[in-house]
This record gives sequence, structure tokens and C-alpha cells, in this order.
Amino acid sequence: MRYRILGGTGIDVSTYCLGTMMFGAVGNPDHQESVRIIHAALDQGINFVDTADMYSGGESEEIVGKALRDPRRREATVLATKVYFPVGGEGPNRGGSSRRWITLAVENSLKRLGTEWIDLYQVHRPDHRTDIEETLDVLGDLVTQGKIRAFGCSTFPAEEIVEAHAVAERRGLRRFRSEQPPYSLLARGVEANVLPTAQKYGMGVLTWSPLASGFLTGKYRKGQAIDLTSGRAALTPHRFDPSLPVTAAKLDAVEEFVALADEIGCSLPELAIAFAAAHPAVTSVIIGPRTMEQLEGLLKGAPVVLTDEALDRIDAIVPPGTNLYQPDGAWRSPVLADPALRRRPLGERAAAV
Repeated sequence: MRYRILGGTGIDVSTYCLGTMMFGAVGNPDHQESVRIIHAALDQGINFVDTADMYSGGESEEIVGKALRDPRRREATVLATKVYFPVGGEGPNRGGSSRRWITLAVENSLKRLGTEWIDLYQVHRPDHRTDIEETLDVLGDLVTQGKIRAFGCSTFPAEEIVEAHAVAERRGLRRFRSEQPPYSLLARGVEANVLPTAQKYGMGVLTWSPLASGFLTGKYRKGQAIDLTSGRAALTPHRFDPSLPVTAAKLDAVEEFVALADEIGCSLPELAIAFAAAHPAVTSVIIGPRTMEQLEGLLKGAPVVLTDEALDRIDAIVPPGTNLYQPDGAWRSPVLADPALRRRPLGERAAAV
């Protein structure tokens, strides 16, 4: 396994990062099997494990904690988790990136993970209710306290990253050291702004959803019936409906990628992950197996090298900076989600009094 430095932290992380979203109730509920999968990944040279407090309501963090119970494994593993989404309990103030919530959430994550420190603590989504200065300030305090080693952001648009760095410089605060964006053969939008911005600020990048929510596994093909009652398709059936133009566009591109993978001599998932790893801004690609078989299949693709010719072919299928779909779970700006933020009061809309 090749290792790359995570931004300016000096921390070496494997080019594959083991994502654990599928361990727990939403994926693999068998804790022992999930632990075996984590151990197998670590034994194959992966030293980077990513989770989040909201994955299966904290269950994923508990499983990771069990897998890293041996102090030797914990010391050898770069452990990343996230904060932002509500976890546990009801009522206000149980989410976001306020000092109040982050201070509580990090303690809960440390308990579930069974560790004294987190190597990379990430803000899972932007929070427009909280000043970014407030968020950077509390994260910097956690570094000083030794509870986290570094902190980053996840699925932040380029302008939010720029603002965070400007505030950090202006206020003398610690800054985001990494960004975790969605990136795949079918969702290349971050190439236009997020990845260049991360490079400009010397940030590490760990990408999620390289298999595009399953469309790049080879399971979903044009002209074949799609089972909308199982797997990811059951969770969001509207995203897999072949009658929708966006789904049809994805399936058309998949057929071309399958043909390219066959020519190269690799599988479609291997092509997809090798593509993400080839971008100079990308430090590590998150793989999220649910079973041991899936992990073994993904690890087989580690030696795959895409030539310039192959990358040119990919560019011809899905042009650089283009999204064929909006990645599942990606952040949506409040000004696009809330019409009231785009509309003047009715009495002020006319150009004449």
C-alpha cells in the first residue's frame, strides 16, 4: 500500500482509507464480522480508518472501537471521525458545529471509540447557524487539549473552505487540514473548484463515494431490471429509476466505463477507484465494504495504474468538472433549499414605487 502525507500534518496515510459507514444497523449488523473486516484491511496495509458519530447512530464508532481495542493496533491506525449531524436524544442543540455541541459530541465519540484521542476530527457539513470562527476556535482548543490531533471539513463548497482559511488567518486560529468531498467517475464537479482550492491551501483530501452509490460496482446495467427492494436502491429508489433522465445518463456512462475497464484488464470498481486516486489533489480514497468479499475485491485493484490514454478516454465519457448526478447525501446550500432566501418581500419586488 502506498502512503501519502495528509496535507501539512506530517501524518502518513494509506492511499485507500477504510470507510465504516456500512458497519452497523444500516449495513452489516454483525459486529464480529465487521471487526474481522477492519482487521483484514489493517493487515493488508491500510492504516487510515474513517467513521462518523452519526453512522448507525454511533454503532459504527463502537465497532471501530472494538477493532482497535489492542493498543498496538490503535497506535498504528490513523483514526478519523466526524461531527455535525444530530446523534442521540431529542430537542435543539444536538447537532451542528457550535462549541456547545462539538464539546459534547467529541466526548461521546471518544467513549464509543474507546480511545483517548482522534487523529482527524471532521466537520461533517457546513453550518450556517454558527460562525466559522466559533467552530475553528473550539476545534483548536481540542487540539491543545490533546483530544484530537488535527481537524478538517467534509463536503464543504470551495467558498466555505476559502472563508474558513481567511478567518483562521485573520484571527490567528488553527485551520482545516483536510477536506472530504464526493468524487467519482460520474460526479466530477469538485474538480472545478473544491480540489484546486484544497491544493491551494495545502489540504489533504479523502474522497467518498468512489463507486457512486453502487452505480460503478457493475450491479446496475442498462437494459437490465433494477431491484428497488434491496440494498441502496431500497433506501432511495427514486435515484435508481431507469425511466428518469439522470439515471439513464448514468447507465449510459457505465456501459462505456465497463468497455474501457475490459480493455484495460480490470474490473469496473477497480477502474473507478484508480481514477479517484490518480488526481494530484487526492490523498486517500475511501472504500466502504460491507462484507469481506467486497473488501478483498477492492484490494485487488490497488496495483491498477491508469495511463494518460485511459484518463483521456474517461474525460471523453464524462468531461472534467461535470456531475452526471448530485451525489447522495451531499450538502445543499440553504439559499437554494429555502425560497425565502432568494425572494425579496412581496412589497419590495417591483422596480418602480
